[in-house]
Amino acid sequence: MYFGADYYPEHWVFPFDGSEEEPESRWDIDAQLMAQAGMNVVRMGEFSWGLCEPEEGKYDFAWLKRAMEAFSKHGVKIVLGTPTAAPPIWLTLKHPEILPVDEFGRTRGAGTRRAYSLNSDVYWEYSKKIVTKMAEALGDHKDLVAWQIDNGIGRHDTEFSFNEETKSDWHEWLKAKYGDIESLNTMMGLRFWGQTVTDWSQVPTPSYAPAPHNPALLTDWRRFSSDTAVAFIRMQAEILQEATPNTPVTTTFRPFSTQIDSFDLGSAIDFVSLDSEPTNAADAWKSAMNLDIARSLKKDDEAEGFWVMEQKAGHVSWGEANSISRPGVARLFTYQLIARGATGILYFYWRQPRIGPEKFYGGILTHDGRGENRLYDEFMALGEEMEKLAPALAGTQVTANVAILISQENEWSQNQPMRPSRYFQQRDHVSLFYKALHGKNILTDFAHPGEDLSRYRLVVIPSLHALSGEEADSIKEYVRNGGTVVGTFNTGLVNEAHIAPINGIPFELTDLFGLEVMEFDPMPPGTENHLTFKGNFPTTALHPAHTWCDIIEPLECEVLGTYALDFYAGRPAMTMNEYGEGRAIYIGTMSHPAFYTDLVTWLRNIAGLAPLLRVPEQIEVSMRQRSDYRLYFLVNHHDAPVHIQFFKPVHNFMTDEEVSGGCDVPAHGVMIIDEHLTPE
Repeated sequence: MYFGADYYPEHWVFPFDGSEEEPESRWDIDAQLMAQAGMNVVRMGEFSWGLCEPEEGKYDFAWLKRAMEAFSKHGVKIVLGTPTAAPPIWLTLKHPEILPVDEFGRTRGAGTRRAYSLNSDVYWEYSKKIVTKMAEALGDHKDLVAWQIDNGIGRHDTEFSFNEETKSDWHEWLKAKYGDIESLNTMMGLRFWGQTVTDWSQVPTPSYAPAPHNPALLTDWRRFSSDTAVAFIRMQAEILQEATPNTPVTTTFRPFSTQIDSFDLGSAIDFVSLDSEPTNAADAWKSAMNLDIARSLKKDDEAEGFWVMEQKAGHVSWGEANSISRPGVARLFTYQLIARGATGILYFYWRQPRIGPEKFYGGILTHDGRGENRLYDEFMALGEEMEKLAPALAGTQVTANVAILISQENEWSQNQPMRPSRYFQQRDHVSLFYKALHGKNILTDFAHPGEDLSRYRLVVIPSLHALSGEEADSIKEYVRNGGTVVGTFNTGLVNEAHIAPINGIPFELTDLFGLEVMEFDPMPPGTENHLTFKGNFPTTALHPAHTWCDIIEPLECEVLGTYALDFYAGRPAMTMNEYGEGRAIYIGTMSHPAFYTDLVTWLRNIAGLAPLLRVPEQIEVSMRQRSDYRLYFLVNHHDAPVHIQFFKPVHNFMTDEEVSGGCDVPAHGVMIIDEHLTPE
């Protein structure tokens, strides 16, 4: 288990700390304070290009090596970041053509991070040079445990650029995908509005135009831009893997923050790293969902988990009012990270910087750096707990029986200027299912359509608007072999080329669900229908239908619920169909959270999903396990204690005591129960 902080040695030299005689003396003090807090890893270097190469071709890695040594001598390992997220000023002055051009034809300025086009050959060449030189200078350090490539690639709306080089790369990408112009015209549907082309160079980029671009073209543009970003990360990974073959590489990402395909990004690196920034007001399920997405990007039976390379230590600086972190909150979210599979956690910042735009971002240390503040005391105590917990975590994994299918491809296909409803948001729909599963403490993975689903008892496919034939076949094979799937409205409206099906909606799945969607009725805010259910789907409340209503023609399915209003009153709204050895449930509308809670309660019985532990719903439960051992994490995100009644004696890992009967989990508190398994 790695436990540490994000550190910027370049911030802490004279005159910002240290002295004129010993300008770097603060580094050793920080290393001592980290070690005293039980920390064993530090990240540095990811924004240091202008200091490592202050002039073109004049490299200075000696200061960074001294910083690494300062931490190494106190037993703190190092994650080293490649500095390509922030080009030096001299580079943008010499080569202003690397600056990104937006869809309006405006060049975005220099002097910040991310001030470059991902399609600039010049920027790629300079990036290769600095990464290679850094690996040669620092890659043999005995305490280097990982490389972080770049930082938050694609953030600040930099996934896309409209430079001339981008256009050339775009045309080459299209040529590789389609092979010939006739295929491109056909598959993109360019005969609409008579926009067929006779040469690759005629294909436009989706820049600002009088009317919407063809949705197939826009979707391909997003695929191309994502592929470009992934290729940039992969290029650096290959350099580092050749130079330091025994040192793993990663890059940081944040779910839903960019248009880059996270599954593709995960394939380019050795392990996944997340940026996580839950604050005092964060809902437990929201932060848990991001963690479960991160864990799901690499499903490897040999992998132990993912890292959180930036976990916010205190408050953020980008909100309207950045409230400070309350006592115990950092510990609370630390245990949520570990419970959901994290094997490395680094806190951002180690110390509040005295300079720059983020000087009021929270840190473990405040500006004074004395280590006499509340958060440092909390991390001292947390470090002792991590030291005790780390051996027990070794070799454990989070294993889920449920998966939610998501894809960036689906997001691209839906986020169009002209679409059935601007009030439908894919993330909101996914969240309704996830929140209900999380509320019942059912561990959930996220999977890519087409992935092997055989490990799961239940698969949810919320609004897979764009669906390929291969993906449909994968879902059907899963159900045919005994799986349970829940599909919804807005599924299979188009194929992967953004062409609407001729053989019924949902595309290639009408036989699976035993129905056909004849029409669909997107609804504006404030408009509702109502649902009526039959006895085999028990409900705890009246449930509305809003946002979208599919008008369903049942073929072979059983009708579980119907609409109560409008001209389609009495028509199916929820159905179930036996298919092979499994079953396929279809929900033709969107409802309020209470419906999804009732749905998950019913699905637990349908799919045979046993609860991890029987605890009050205020308690979040997760489990890590290996063949002979289980660790249950009971996390209380509430401001009041929660009483738990156990039905058999359990062992409290942290206190090494047996607990019989009941006990309280304190407000913002955590309880860990461990269980040794008897081999079968």
